[in-house]
Formats: sequence, structure tokens, C-alpha cells
Amino acid sequence: MLNYAIIFLVIALVAALFGFGGIAAGAVGIAKILFFIFIVLAVVSFLFGMRKGR
Repeated sequence: MLNYAIIFLVIALVAALFGFGGIAAGAVGIAKILFFIFIVLAVVSFLFGMRKGR
């Protein structure tokens, strides 16, 4: 999922470079959503991993 966030971030940067504002804004929005979902899943996995280790 982090891979998708990075891909959409690159798409947004390329679109912004060429001046396609709507495409860049959409790609940045998708990248932000995927990034935060990834962070939440990573924290949950970490917490369950610590709990299982006890």
C-alpha cells in the first residue's frame, strides 16, 4: 500500500510539473489517504506483534 502512495505521489509531481492541476490534486489526495491508511495498519500490526510476543 505504501508503494501505491509513492506511485500516486510521483504521478502528482509529474502532473504538477506539466501544469495539470486537477490531476495533481487528485493524485495527491489519493496518496495522502493511502499513506495514512498505511500508517494506521503499521501501528496496529506493531501493537498486535508486541501483544503476541508476551
